[in-house]
Amino acid sequence: MKLLFEKDVPGSNAFRFPMDDLPPATENIPHDQLRSAPVDLPELSEVEAVRHFVELSHRAFGVDDGTYALGSCTMKYSPKVNQWAAQLPGFADIHPNCVQPGADHLMCELQEMLADLTGMDAFTLQPAAGAHGELTGMMIIHAYLRDQGQNDRKVVLIPDSAHGTNPASAVMAGFTVRVVKSGPDGLVDLDDLAAKCGPDVAGLMLTNPNTLGLFEKNILEISRLVHDCGGLLYYDGANLNAIVGVARPGDMGFDVVHVNLHKTFSTPHGGGGPGAGPVGVKQFLRPYLPYPTIRRGDDGQIVFDADEEKSIGKVKSFFGNFGVCLKAYAYIKSVGYEGLKNAAQLAVLNANYLRCRLSEYFDIPFNTLCKHEFVASNLRQAPSGVRTLDIAKRLIDFKYHPPTIYFPMIVHEAMMFEPTETESKSRLDALAEAMKQIAREAETTPELVQGAPHNTVIGRPDETKAARNPVLSYKKPAQ
Repeated sequence: MKLLFEKDVPGSNAFRFPMDDLPPATENIPHDQLRSAPVDLPELSEVEAVRHFVELSHRAFGVDDGTYALGSCTMKYSPKVNQWAAQLPGFADIHPNCVQPGADHLMCELQEMLADLTGMDAFTLQPAAGAHGELTGMMIIHAYLRDQGQNDRKVVLIPDSAHGTNPASAVMAGFTVRVVKSGPDGLVDLDDLAAKCGPDVAGLMLTNPNTLGLFEKNILEISRLVHDCGGLLYYDGANLNAIVGVARPGDMGFDVVHVNLHKTFSTPHGGGGPGAGPVGVKQFLRPYLPYPTIRRGDDGQIVFDADEEKSIGKVKSFFGNFGVCLKAYAYIKSVGYEGLKNAAQLAVLNANYLRCRLSEYFDIPFNTLCKHEFVASNLRQAPSGVRTLDIAKRLIDFKYHPPTIYFPMIVHEAMMFEPTETESKSRLDALAEAMKQIAREAETTPELVQGAPHNTVIGRPDETKAARNPVLSYKKPAQ
């Protein structure tokens, strides 16, 4: 497909502005800041420009196009009514520095609902994404330990199956990382955890269900081990979609939690944003939340506490990504707590159904009851030379977005599937049939899988070249 610059037809955008009696705009611009030559922009008629971008949109893939079983990312369908609510003029047109009645009540109520759903006592909506929420939470823990005179607690424990943002967030907050092993069942190895808990431990960052899609059944013992050594427990909310309305992190012993509104509460996720990662804390950590904090006063009125003495300070301008928060609010209000619980249960049902279907043709390292996602591998296809990467690329030919691959790294040649609650049985059956055909091809015609995809604009896309050698601007070829 040609770029706009390559479709340039001089004179084709021959529009004319209405005549007016205003002075030229250049009169108010300093002479040394004026261009010496016109901007080199492509010229296209309106219809050709529209067709260009429509054609580009057809080459993209999103959850509105088909099943998007990208593990650990919860790429679920987002009801369009939530987008409509976020675009209402009363919300969309307010200035972020002037929070009006209605918007402030919405933010306060959203915080209260999130606190209720997670078992926390207070929330901030400021963090802009999950990893930003992680950093905020770890900064809160750091500030609390400093105030307690426990500056020697510099180590954060992190399971070997954790999301990569966990160690990054801990290090950015001033901690060092100590890895905790997983046991043969895919859960935290309690003996290894106990051996690594000590007076230098600030806390444990944990995802539950974990990245393998398994619920940490020993969570209360994990909580006891960490708290007994003086550490705090941090909940990575990336996988909350599996348990929301069913179980609460606060009841498991977690002291800090971040919630991915753009995963669990139905706001678009992927492509770089927008996101929101509100952070909740237990009561003893409330003073450390970013300011301004929003709360409901004794008289029911909304109160802004502008500069708390112990606060870690602002972590984002204004009050967070308000539009994303608004969509999450609309989602919770429209489905209710019972609807959230039903969504979690359906997500678990769908994941287990797909796991059982795929276990006929692919190796499932932890082939047991999972929550929202599960991990498969290419162990049965490996003898023919077919890799997980080949399977993922071949799946594109069947018009499916590939699952997350090669993660978590504790599973060799991993493929992580998360169908979410919004996919029907017929959709899951169709995905399973596509994977079944790929498994057969790996046995009979492995070269077909190894050369995939075959039906895309770029026949065999390089998975790293675009990131390592990005071309960020158009360079006009020499005449």
